[in-house]
Amino acid sequence: MRSPASGRMSCRAVLERLRCIDWGDAAAAYEHASSRALLMREYLRRTAEWAEALGDREGWPFFDLAERVAPGVGLAPELAAEVDEALVEVAPASLRQACRAAVRWAALREAGTELPSGPSVEPYEPLLLMCERGGGYFVEQFIDLNGVMVPLGTVESNLSTPPLLTLAPSTLDALDGEGALTYYAKIDEGHPRERPRGLVRRRTDDDETFDEAFTRNLRWEPTEYLRLYDLGHNEIDHVEITAAEAARFIEDAVRRLSAALRAYRLPAYGGGRSPVSARGK
Repeated sequence: MRSPASGRMSCRAVLERLRCIDWGDAAAAYEHASSRALLMREYLRRTAEWAEALGDREGWPFFDLAERVAPGVGLAPELAAEVDEALVEVAPASLRQACRAAVRWAALREAGTELPSGPSVEPYEPLLLMCERGGGYFVEQFIDLNGVMVPLGTVESNLSTPPLLTLAPSTLDALDGEGALTYYAKIDEGHPRERPRGLVRRRTDDDETFDEAFTRNLRWEPTEYLRLYDLGHNEIDHVEITAAEAARFIEDAVRRLSAALRAYRLPAYGGGRSPVSARGK
């Protein structure tokens, strides 16, 4: 068993996040279609882990995990009424249920309830982030995110989904883009798929193709790499990777370059000046 992390979010903070969501923002849903699909898949994966750990799949994936883990932990009546008021116009019913469950899960975490080892301590965070990036969903044969469709699948199929290890907004933004996206890792003997030397993607939108590389400027910029590779300039090879793998590369790049920038700005001289200011004298 494990205790909740100290950085847990309060149930009132979760309620305020729900209140701020624009549930009908179709423009944002389209703009963030790729990241929203990834977040929904990560939510399905995390809740599948919990269903497996608890041996209870009834109602998956939009179920109330707090009810199963600690049925004695609930919301105060006034807070429960506020949650219902905030969600009164939210549809479908499964989305209202999952949002209520997110608030109740925060209450469970605030209460210091011990949790089983294994599943994520924040099963609802991907769903909340997805809603904040363009509203909710509708469920028919697929989960319709108003811009992209995600298969519901089964507990077993979602357990095999590669985890999305970072939910940082900057990484999620970098994973968005118009059209169909295919990611490639640039590899060689010293840079395997897990630690590639670079990341490129191909966007196909309205029969047009756009090739882009994720650069040291921490953004996507046009590249000729894939076109030149097809022409035989293949000194550097590449392999197709998943969006989750691309997210790891982007997060690592942001972390490395941010650390380097912080180190560059640290005072390095007796007078407390940075290298930049010292050279300017």
